Amino acid sequence: MTATGSLPASLHDALEKVLGSGGLLTASSDMAPYLTDWRNLFHGRACAVARPANTQTCAEVVRLCAEHGVPVVPQGGNTSMVGGATPDATGHALVLVTSRMNRVREIDPIDNTMVVEAGVTLKAAQDAATNAGLMLPLSISSEGSAEIGGVLATNAGGNNTVRYGNARELVLGLEAVLPDGQVLNLMRRLRKDNTGYALRQLFVGSEGTLGLITTAILQLQPKPKSIEAALCAVADAKTALALFAAFRNTEPSAIQAFEFMSGLSMNLVNTLIPEAALPLSEPAPAYVLVELASPRGGDALRELMEEVLGKAFEDGLVSDAVLAESEAQRLALWKLREEHAEAQKRAGASVKNDVSVPLSAIPTFLDRATAACEKLIPGIRVAPFGHIGDGNIHFNLVQPEGMDGNAFLARDHEMMDTVANIVRELGGSFSAEHGVGQLKTYMMPSWRGGAELDMMHRIKNAVDPKNIMNPGKIFPAS
Repeated sequence: MTATGSLPASLHDALEKVLGSGGLLTASSDMAPYLTDWRNLFHGRACAVARPANTQTCAEVVRLCAEHGVPVVPQGGNTSMVGGATPDATGHALVLVTSRMNRVREIDPIDNTMVVEAGVTLKAAQDAATNAGLMLPLSISSEGSAEIGGVLATNAGGNNTVRYGNARELVLGLEAVLPDGQVLNLMRRLRKDNTGYALRQLFVGSEGTLGLITTAILQLQPKPKSIEAALCAVADAKTALALFAAFRNTEPSAIQAFEFMSGLSMNLVNTLIPEAALPLSEPAPAYVLVELASPRGGDALRELMEEVLGKAFEDGLVSDAVLAESEAQRLALWKLREEHAEAQKRAGASVKNDVSVPLSAIPTFLDRATAACEKLIPGIRVAPFGHIGDGNIHFNLVQPEGMDGNAFLARDHEMMDTVANIVRELGGSFSAEHGVGQLKTYMMPSWRGGAELDMMHRIKNAVDPKNIMNPGKIFPAS
């Protein structure tokens, strides 16, 4: 399913001229890496893969495709969990890859902003900010591969949302190529600008269906001078939330991250990731990774961490804990959290439910959803983890040991719907940060139907009447 489709000769010649040497891929072997998603769930075909090196070339590629009626599928680091950057099986679409647009153009230490192109990886942007004495607070597990354009197009959340918000909160300005090839320049680094609609926000979270983000102005934060991290053993989500409340009620501004991990999911990490060993005396039913940070040195964060955890021990909220004594140990604790997705991948086929519910509903959700899934498929391994501080749980389901992986995945809608029905009853969302992509389009009519989905359709039809940009994503098939 990775063979090329038919690229019109006139379009091929025009694209080759615009893109230059190495910018246009048409051989099946060259295109193959761009036609399958990270989870290996979706396998598409394409007429070509374009790799523009700048906005002007990108705009010309989109313009030419629009003239020839060829759909365009934007792709950054190809880390989507929902098939958002994978073309369909027709072979009609062109995949437009942004990885060559990879410059950090400017960092302004007075404005606390950075100007970055779409193909810059999130990790490279973080490093550039750090080298300038600042901090790009967005942090996700795939940051070494995920690129800024895709991060913004999916409104990525991640580990630090509890303090800094999602990607949407960090965007001051952006530049995007529209479906007809026009370049929309919204590159204004202003905190206050009430001159009509905030058009940049249409593109953040649009999953490439309205246009292709090429450049962005991102807000930075002062680089923390004090950081403290601790891994805590807790009984369940209820005690984890009680611990979160203890930190929040003591010093809410110090909390940079607050992550939850189930005992089963942590066991997969410890078993399948050799370099990720549990630093506690014995396994626990659940774990919390809490990180405190301050831009001030000598800010008594260690004392704050010890004070809250000491009281938590007395109150029975925490049974064991380890505090990082060095930066290397802090990174080792974070590795335990960041390797959950990889460990579950190594454990076999998995169904990922990226959901959010009100914080107070998390324990009820986990109890009900676990029981429902275990009843649906006996032996299923329920392995939830995630950003409990902002209500986002990755309620992931791993195939029973010995079960055929394809047979397990064939029932993915049953599992997703079972979980989603409980999420709906608790006032949550079926997609907290991964987006809709092509995996969850069937959920949109029942969840976002009526006026809300109608408004989305109106916006899509107004901006992209020919359905050129990333067709088949977000919207259910008509």
